[in-house]
Amino acid sequence: MENSALSDRIRLPFSFDVPAMQQDLNLIEALSLDWIDHFVQQNYEGSWSVIPLRANAGAVHPIKMIYSDPTSDEYVDTPFLAPCQTFKSVLGTFQAPLLSARLMKLGKGSKIKEHRDYDLNPDGGTVRIHVPVITNPAVDFRLNGQRVIMQEGECWYLRLSDPHSVSNAGPDRIHLVIDMKANDWVLDLLRGH
Repeated sequence: MENSALSDRIRLPFSFDVPAMQQDLNLIEALSLDWIDHFVQQNYEGSWSVIPLRANAGAVHPIKMIYSDPTSDEYVDTPFLAPCQTFKSVLGTFQAPLLSARLMKLGKGSKIKEHRDYDLNPDGGTVRIHVPVITNPAVDFRLNGQRVIMQEGECWYLRLSDPHSVSNAGPDRIHLVIDMKANDWVLDLLRGH
């Protein structure tokens, strides 16, 4: 199967411990870490913010840490990941070179406008995985105009080089968003779902 023939959305065969992930989230927030506003402000309305768990090597300022640079191959764990054993375990599930990993929060009443992340597809060499940590039924995630319903603890591949948008009419939605190289392990996983 060619990569271009893959579905634009695939629920992967992993389920993660929701209470343990939420404990890690609470631990990070208890450290008085402020969420960082997403810097691509033209892509959203309301509140969309990030905590970086893996970042470009050499990025020391939190704002630089939240950028997933498609030209960079050198990513390292941030200090924010250090106390988070469950998030470390989730990241350890993937047998591929990890790039960025971020907690991404979409606030109540906020919207991510339809856009494309052109570099995020297997043919481009990078895939993005979503793991909902906190979500609600009022989240409306659209990919190619069709709704994708993702439950807490599930693991999803989404081809985000295609048009996608999100609106959240409920309480904060927080996903662990992981970018990784599309190596043979990842491609086999996507083809064999």
